[in-house]
Amino acid sequence: MVSVEQANGVLAQIQDAGSGRAVTELSWIDQVRVEGSRVVFRLALPGFAQGQRERIAGEARQALLSLDGIDDVQIELGQPPSQGGIGQAGHGQPAERQSIPGVRQVIAVSSGKGGVGKSTVAVNLACALAQQGLSVGLLDADIYGPNAPTMLGVADRTPEVRGSGDTQRIVPIESCGVAMVSMGLLIDEHQPVIWRGPMLNGIIRQFLYQADWGERDVLVVDLPPGTGDAQLSLAQAVPMAGVVIVTTPQQVSLQDARRGLAMFRQLGIPVLGVAENMSAFIPPDRPEQRYALFGSGGGATLAADYDVPLLAQIPMEMPVQEGGDSGRPIVISRPDSASAEEFQGLAERVLQQVTATA
Repeated sequence: MVSVEQANGVLAQIQDAGSGRAVTELSWIDQVRVEGSRVVFRLALPGFAQGQRERIAGEARQALLSLDGIDDVQIELGQPPSQGGIGQAGHGQPAERQSIPGVRQVIAVSSGKGGVGKSTVAVNLACALAQQGLSVGLLDADIYGPNAPTMLGVADRTPEVRGSGDTQRIVPIESCGVAMVSMGLLIDEHQPVIWRGPMLNGIIRQFLYQADWGERDVLVVDLPPGTGDAQLSLAQAVPMAGVVIVTTPQQVSLQDARRGLAMFRQLGIPVLGVAENMSAFIPPDRPEQRYALFGSGGGATLAADYDVPLLAQIPMEMPVQEGGDSGRPIVISRPDSASAEEFQGLAERVLQQVTATA
């Protein structure tokens, strides 16, 4: 008869794709029992490892069925291995704001609606801050639409996990001078994230406090669009230096941006200013031309209405899209372009506002 030790021995060969550590060592597989010709075990994956569920379960089943005398494998699903470990979803209870060890300033990038290029602004802002000699982290908190891995060229990488139980820490991936954590690194690119508020709150807190950020001058947080759970979770969790509101010039974008701006003020978060994206199109064959495809003056109007600075007016250029798709943001791939110069100016003005509101 197969022993529990033999079953654990073959299961110990299955590894986490990010850290290379055995899933048994991480306590993702435990409570192994042998019942005649059947092996039963518990699979308890943290939230960030859910994208590996099918692979780990399949490898475990195959390994156990290879043992002489085993013809059935039963998998029980359990809670994550530790109440404090990475992946514990949490239950949305409010908590006192606590700083992130090693992180000096947290700056959020938000928008009232999707499709305004918020993630492009966040990624290029982070890279521009790094170009100024700062140590920069980027938290892609847009859980439902995580784009930062693609924009930084690391969508095919899986972050390492260090420690176990309460001491588990996810290691940010370094690219373009920025240390980044994103849900996009932890799930398959075709896998949807279908989470309610409490689970969303839990994973954002994990990325804030259970990532090994090290010493960072600035942590840029790319928030999902809107005024929902993610914004509330961040505002309640961590003291922020301020938020940058991203909009495009047209009225429909301004209406939603106003709601977002008002929400942050209500939550007591300093609004550093407005970044108007897609302010004008610059054709590649006529760089001296500007075409206001989405109208003009919207960002300035929003800034004036709320008495905050207009931090940047970022034009539309083809290299912006090309850089985002290729993993080389425009501030790195085309630092002399009009868009890159606006992003660099945005970084300078954000730092000035952080200093002024400190």
